[in-house]
Amino acid sequence: MTFNKLANFLTLISAVSGGLVLHESRSAAPAGFISQGTAPVTDLLTLRFGLTPNNLSGLQEKLVSISTPGNSDFRQWLSKDEVKSFVQPSNETVAVFNSFAAANGLKPTVISPNGDWLSLTLAVSQANQLFGAQFEKFSHASLTEPITRTLTISLPSELIGHVDVIHPSTSFTGRNPGFARVPFHPHSFEKRTEPVASCLATGVPIDFLSVGGPPNSNASDLATALLDTNTFIDGVDHPPSVVTTSYGSTENQFESSVAKKICDNYMALGARGISILFASGDGGVRGGHDNSSIPGVCESNVFIPIFPASCPYVTAIGATQGFNPEVATNLTGGGFSDVFQRPWYQTQAVDSFLKTIPPNFAGKFNKSGRGYPDVAVQGLSLDVVFEGKTSTNGGTSFSSPIFASIVALINDRLLAAGKPVLGFLNPWLYANAKRFTDITEGHNSGFECPTSSAAFDATKGWDALTGIGSPVFDKLLASAFEY
Repeated sequence: MTFNKLANFLTLISAVSGGLVLHESRSAAPAGFISQGTAPVTDLLTLRFGLTPNNLSGLQEKLVSISTPGNSDFRQWLSKDEVKSFVQPSNETVAVFNSFAAANGLKPTVISPNGDWLSLTLAVSQANQLFGAQFEKFSHASLTEPITRTLTISLPSELIGHVDVIHPSTSFTGRNPGFARVPFHPHSFEKRTEPVASCLATGVPIDFLSVGGPPNSNASDLATALLDTNTFIDGVDHPPSVVTTSYGSTENQFESSVAKKICDNYMALGARGISILFASGDGGVRGGHDNSSIPGVCESNVFIPIFPASCPYVTAIGATQGFNPEVATNLTGGGFSDVFQRPWYQTQAVDSFLKTIPPNFAGKFNKSGRGYPDVAVQGLSLDVVFEGKTSTNGGTSFSSPIFASIVALINDRLLAAGKPVLGFLNPWLYANAKRFTDITEGHNSGFECPTSSAAFDATKGWDALTGIGSPVFDKLLASAFEY
């Protein structure tokens, strides 16, 4: 054995001397992703590591208190530094990670204002060795270049309890606007490098945030784009009061650890008084609308939840159509999470809905999971004016910004009256369900699947198509001023 080979061998023994513990794995890549073989061992990877917060349970307890109507501290949102005190890693965690990196000749880079995300750049060969991985190149019809992923990844035992996430590893998500019913390419928006408002509510300030690099970069991954957005907002002293996003992907394309970490970040943003809204998807009970075209999906016995709409710390927006009566669209995304348990604020509402489910739906979805959407807004036959041309389109990508405008207008009135903004919405929304129009008609079989396909039906009270219903602005505004 040559000296160099011996040195490399001893380094590997040192790195994994404590053993490896399986962190994430999947039996196969999600549908549509095709392996192109092992990644070249000399290729460089930049891996992100989400470190364990020092007091996440304390933050959750605080958020429950300040977001629950009737509590003495209702809507007393936290400052940036107060949130940081909960989510930043402990000194021990930072020291353990830095020691691991140094022992393997790596230099970590802090990439988040709270110090909870660090990155390491290393060769594929070293990543495979340190984390028990087998990185491969995967292609997909929606990608212009293959991505580098692994089907399994482990943590050195010394990092257990200190690292929650390694990304990208087993997540297979794209960042194309899969919910949008309007053909859209970020680089072509009005042919400008910075997006601007086409129409704004008078007097309501709106900021646009564009994240990520070229389509071929790592930022084309949805999880990375979400992390980038959250990290940016974490560091802003005066963040927007409402953030709406019309991107999403099926939960099973995310590592569960990544989904949980992103969701926890939404909890932190909610505690700062930021309302986080997500479109619920256009595939009904079958995920994004494009999934309905996969052979066998319409006949599948398993419903497919969407993330981040399934995160309990965001407000998920479904779609309705028509008036008198207003009904659920067949495309409105809705269902139950396989990753997140049902949150406290919707227990009673979801329990009532579950009693209406046919017995033969057993096994199609997770009854104990977080139910979504939370509310619904008009999302079909909407006029769009783009570059002087008018078209009619629809989807939950329209519904979420519409509801965001309602929240922004209420916040504008609250701020003018010297009151705090709405912040994390869901406990307040569910406590005021009677201020919404209850939607009792509709069947969310999806955008492409036939209406005869198994799906949920709208019913009295909360349902997995329209949540607690569609908002009535005057009633919500009045409720906002009651506290």
